[in-house]
Amino acid sequence: MSELTFEQMLESSLKTIHTGEVVEGTVIDVKPDEIILNIGYKSDGIVSRSEYSNTPVDLTTCVKVGDTMETKVLKVNDGEGQVLLTYKRLAADKGNKRIEEAFENKEVLKATVTQVLDGGLSVIVDEARVFIPASLVSDSYEKDLTKYAGQEIEFVISEFNPKRRRVIGDRRQLMMAKRAELQKELFARLKVGDVVEGIVKNVTDFGVFVDLGGADGLLHISEMSWGRVENPRKVFKTGDTLKVLIKEITGTKIALSLKFDDANPWLEAEKKFAVGTEVTGKVARMTDFGAFVELVPGVDALLHVSQISKEHIEKPSDVLKVGEEVTAKIVDFNAADRKISLSIKALQAPEEEAVSEPEESDADFVSVDIDAEIAKDTEE
Repeated sequence: MSELTFEQMLESSLKTIHTGEVVEGTVIDVKPDEIILNIGYKSDGIVSRSEYSNTPVDLTTCVKVGDTMETKVLKVNDGEGQVLLTYKRLAADKGNKRIEEAFENKEVLKATVTQVLDGGLSVIVDEARVFIPASLVSDSYEKDLTKYAGQEIEFVISEFNPKRRRVIGDRRQLMMAKRAELQKELFARLKVGDVVEGIVKNVTDFGVFVDLGGADGLLHISEMSWGRVENPRKVFKTGDTLKVLIKEITGTKIALSLKFDDANPWLEAEKKFAVGTEVTGKVARMTDFGAFVELVPGVDALLHVSQISKEHIEKPSDVLKVGEEVTAKIVDFNAADRKISLSIKALQAPEEEAVSEPEESDADFVSVDIDAEIAKDTEE
């Protein structure tokens, strides 16, 4: 019986390895871009930076000589006699197992967003990737997802199929559940007349939607000011913080207002705009029968076409234009209906007229029904 050479005895004492096998080794050297491991095989094992993590790192900051690591064999011989190993794929296998358990148990996971993609977000759970589609990122549409980059978020796994590489996360589900809970708490304490703080969520032509922390309220354009607001987008922007008045609650619908009673310009109007007072205001809008003059924001007065001048005027737009400043006299004040009538003619010096046709008196136009016109103008 022939004796084994030293080399043969040494080789026979070393284990055999196969591609795909999980092996444990000890770090014998580490460089910024590779880790060298003694895995008890005739050749050392190499873990490159790309096979350590999906995130570029300096490997000298991750491990040190003497550390033990579990890795998976990619190639027994890389052509230069070394064993190619992967750490991240073994970690991903473990991560997939972790994700599968979370999927089955409906567990909430937490991870950092590593990539913002066109269609959603990518996060890493123990080196296993999870994709969160844009439609499942939030409980409302978000055009720009870049704010989530590097942010730690919570989500659940709504689909798990690693063979097809479909591991889908859902953050929207959690947000909706939380919002439902907040909504319940909000409606339990909210009542008409309350003044609350909210965040502008969306601005439209007809109003502003304000997030009250559990439910949205609508601040209609007609409730934005005691004066007139032509374009909400010129006054409000998304993210603004507002203190608003709860005007009405109907089911889950909340109507808001910024027309606080203590700022109501009509409170002092009867004293400030008494009959006989001379005032100056700006033409706010015009109709065929007269011009509406803003005396102060929230208080408009009617200058009837017959009271613009002693000369006959067909329609107000023939002599006036919107934005023009006019001076007139208060000839009627109706506190109950919040109507004020003006006359420029009343300020003009009287002229002697030998024969003239009877003119309309100052009171003649006061009876004009302007409610329909005001309502129509408000709707527009």
